[in-house]
Amino acid sequence: MPTAPEPVEITLKKRSRRLVVRFADGFEADLDAEYLRVHSPSAEVKGHSAGEGILVTGKENVGIERIEPVGQYAIRIVFDDGHKTGLYTWPILYELGRDRDRNWQRYLERLEKAGKGRATT
Repeated sequence: MPTAPEPVEITLKKRSRRLVVRFADGFEADLDAEYLRVHSPSAEVKGHSAGEGILVTGKENVGIERIEPVGQYAIRIVFDDGHKTGLYTWPILYELGRDRDRNWQRYLERLEKAGKGRATT
């Protein structure tokens, strides 16, 4: 598993459906619930083989019920749609923050290619 700076602060902002993670190197990841849900590191989303995994749709209004610590290396995010199987390790959270714009653009491209829309909130 790649290494990443450890979080020094993790803040769940339920009302705005965001998770803000500040890392030891000063980087701050501001991640919305929809982005975290559709990029879940769970086998359900990632799949069991190489590739882009399952295209998750319809999560525009998903919220985060709570976050749970998992040892000293990850958190579990419990979403209000019942999804809770992904473990967001520190490297995964860091990469999701660092690569957010590119990941989101690729997600929108995959939606378009699949003929799926995205409801605006």
